[in-house]
Amino acid sequence: QVQLAESGGGLVEPGDSLRLSCLISGRAGSSPMGYPVGWFRQAPGKEREIVAAINWTGRSTYYADSVKGRFTISMDSTWNTVYLQMNNLEPEDTGIYLCAARRAGRNYYTRAADYDDWGQGTQVTVSS
Repeated sequence: QVQLAESGGGLVEPGDSLRLSCLISGRAGSSPMGYPVGWFRQAPGKEREIVAAINWTGRSTYYADSVKGRFTISMDSTWNTVYLQMNNLEPEDTGIYLCAARRAGRNYYTRAADYDDWGQGTQVTVSS
């Protein structure tokens, strides 16, 4: 079973930066590279939304319009950790950030239903 664990959340002020990490362990299937991974966020009273996604090689990425130019998703060379660098944070970025992995496929995916395994999430609060 694939297991994911997020870390790096916290309380910051507007304009600050945070770096989230998603550690992926366990192996399912026979993928020779990484898994497609997505970062989602869940804000109170709102639906879970995609923030960023990366394909199985780490070379193709997707960003929601609201975070383009501020967030960067990346994958380390072992394909076991996916990062979300968040710069110039805004109060609207507040929420629980969850990473998710898809056990098959080579592209990036933007729907929550496309993913098989999820982490527990890490809280990000942006407030002055």
